[in-house]
Amino acid sequence: MALPAPSPIHLLRSHSSAVNSLSISTDNERIYSGDTVGQVIVTSTRSLRPLASWNAHADSLLGIEEWGSQIITHGRDNKLHVWARPEESASIRQGPATLSDLPTPTICYSMDVNTLNYCRFSLLSLAGASAQEGLLAVPNLVESALADIWSLPSCQRLHAAIGDPLDTSATAFSDGRSGSKSGIIMSMHLFYSALSAPSSSMSARELRLLCAYEDGSVVLRKRTAHETKQTVEGRGWEVVWKSKLHVESVMAMAVSSDCTLALTVSADHLVGRYDLLEASESTPAGTAFKTKHPGNGAVAIRSDGRVCAIGGWDGKVRLYSTKTLKLLGTLVHHKQGCQTVTFASHIDRVPLCGDLKEDDSSSDEDEITVEEKHARGRWLIAGSTDAKVSIWALMDFEKTST
Repeated sequence: MALPAPSPIHLLRSHSSAVNSLSISTDNERIYSGDTVGQVIVTSTRSLRPLASWNAHADSLLGIEEWGSQIITHGRDNKLHVWARPEESASIRQGPATLSDLPTPTICYSMDVNTLNYCRFSLLSLAGASAQEGLLAVPNLVESALADIWSLPSCQRLHAAIGDPLDTSATAFSDGRSGSKSGIIMSMHLFYSALSAPSSSMSARELRLLCAYEDGSVVLRKRTAHETKQTVEGRGWEVVWKSKLHVESVMAMAVSSDCTLALTVSADHLVGRYDLLEASESTPAGTAFKTKHPGNGAVAIRSDGRVCAIGGWDGKVRLYSTKTLKLLGTLVHHKQGCQTVTFASHIDRVPLCGDLKEDDSSSDEDEITVEEKHARGRWLIAGSTDAKVSIWALMDFEKTST
């Protein structure tokens, strides 16, 4: 039997338009929210006050993510911007500030991207690099059924037109919309998959790209070309498996933090679950789970991989076990569609020491206890068409999620 639903512990009302993009920093200190007019707001999870607010794009936000000391925003204006992350000032901590008084981050660099298909970027940080470096996956600049991978901060394209160019070359459309059987890319995730021999070296990892498409299919590809070799027209990449579980377009996809499983949702009542480790062309990769609730537009997986949240067009957020897709509870507050959901990082993945230094200018009242860090690690954050961001404190689900 499903557990009774709690009420949100906090509501953020800083936006005046529908909130469609959310993320939280890995240390659970900052919430990033974006809306349909391109406004981005950074909110402190300690004070619940906005730290920064600015019009990052001339059109709707597709994605936002903190990357070290920078912020990446992706908009429907065919732009991807990298900003310098603003720090929380003492003046903001001392008293309330209006959004117009908040600082505007400095832009570091920008890229022209193709946003015809509403597909947000996927960022893969390169650990061990001497400087902050990463790989960025976005839809191809010309053909929306194909994917490109860029290097940051150099903005150099390493792999172009990943997919099946032969399948899309006969398209009759001239606006970048795919004429392929699978349709345009709706969601993507770039990650390294560890090979059978565990190792921390880059040579023991395999670069993979998971793409969800307009026809409801999901395809996993791996790079077969040498790591330093640039590729074009999909060469140097091969399909690991392809699975089609949905009868409608994939509306959202989430991948677990350890990159072992993925979930997809759609306008239908199905939830697709995919094994990113054991599956192959001969082994079924995906399993479709039937729910009683069609019309889903957002999905997120908690950092420990045990619980997932699905945001519905009815405004409700439903919690499921990622293993069995058993319904654990329903969060009811928003009267309009839930467009984005995200979990705070589980406390086991957050350093308890925090970011504060002994000579930090913040006072003792800014210090938070280990218990407060644990509580914040159980937060679920949802954004809705009603322009509100709701924050929920969840239980551990230690027994019910297995």
